[in-house]
Amino acid sequence: MARPEYYRFHQGEKLLPFADAEYETRLAGLRSKMAEQGIDACVMTSMHNVAYYSGFLYCSFGRPYAQVVTQSDTVTFSAGIDAAQPWRRCYGDNITYTDWQRNNYWRAIRSVTGTGKTIGFEGDHLSIAQMALLDEFLEPASKVDIAPITMKQRFHKSSAELDLIRAGAATADVGGYAIRDAIKAGAREIDVAMAGRDAMELEIAHRFPDAEYRDTWVWFQSGLNTDGAHNPVTSRRLERGDILSLNTFPMISGYYTALERTLFVETVDKASLGIWEANVAAHEYGMSLLQPGASCSEVTHKINDFFAKRDLLQYRTFGYGHSFGVLSHYYGREAGLELREDIDTVLEPGMVISMEPMLTIPEGKPGAGGYREHDILIITENGNENITGFPYGPDHNVIG
Repeated sequence: MARPEYYRFHQGEKLLPFADAEYETRLAGLRSKMAEQGIDACVMTSMHNVAYYSGFLYCSFGRPYAQVVTQSDTVTFSAGIDAAQPWRRCYGDNITYTDWQRNNYWRAIRSVTGTGKTIGFEGDHLSIAQMALLDEFLEPASKVDIAPITMKQRFHKSSAELDLIRAGAATADVGGYAIRDAIKAGAREIDVAMAGRDAMELEIAHRFPDAEYRDTWVWFQSGLNTDGAHNPVTSRRLERGDILSLNTFPMISGYYTALERTLFVETVDKASLGIWEANVAAHEYGMSLLQPGASCSEVTHKINDFFAKRDLLQYRTFGYGHSFGVLSHYYGREAGLELREDIDTVLEPGMVISMEPMLTIPEGKPGAGGYREHDILIITENGNENITGFPYGPDHNVIG
């Protein structure tokens, strides 16, 4: 039996997160940059860029995936285990590679790129091993790292993206309310977290009946478990006076949004209240700084000064915010749009960024625990639009 190296398996109707025109606009922007730099074909391998330029959010499971963009074509490449699902969920063509022999993935890619061309690649994603195979099979005349180009394009959200991100923020609020309703002394973190996750998945299914449902999750932390922002859920039972951290993360077609809040069970002691109020004040101050024309480093230094004056800066645990769009805890990060001292990107209308100051007070000190508030803001022509609706602070989030 003659087995093919690759083939096309197309069945069913295409179902994409956005209209065709949205993907054509994104591809046109990429092709313009390709022309400027003399790139014949971009071989994109990351989940975030393949999703951004095609709509297809792949599930790797140890297999490589890709999208090739030339001036005339856009083709995704997927493994046979997925059958026609990648074609149904991508804009443009799709080629399935087989595993009858090693490296059919690169043979399929070569069928579109040809050899001896200038190839764009993602320097922050392609492994050393895969780079060697790219060189072997595509024999590029030269290579250009396109990761910075694509990241900067993703900074600026279209109106369609903003609509989806607003829906995601509203869904995060739904999860937040479900969590707040489930909080009580004696409840386990896992039970509270599941209430929030289930509520969000139902909300996404209601808002986006044609979507794929995957990856929505909750980190709900209590007591000592609040010291890190990304601490997993446990079976710890809540106790009266516990500090809590509510974190809801709906995922819609690869687009991540988030809600994060500090809460307390039934009562909050004086020392904890003072830290909490200071972090809330920093949160509100930080949101006021997210204006067009401000740089990420400028905003960061101003919040640092705010905390330093209150002798709290030493308890800051990470940067004050980051970009939103096609990203996840599994993939993607627009590292050039984070609120850190070493990022000088200037905020512009159409960017989406969080404000999320966090203070962690070590065990044994008054007010011990992790305090974090998180809102998502769209930078506008004249300021910003806060798309997070769940309330924050002691007036709302002492539960019970």
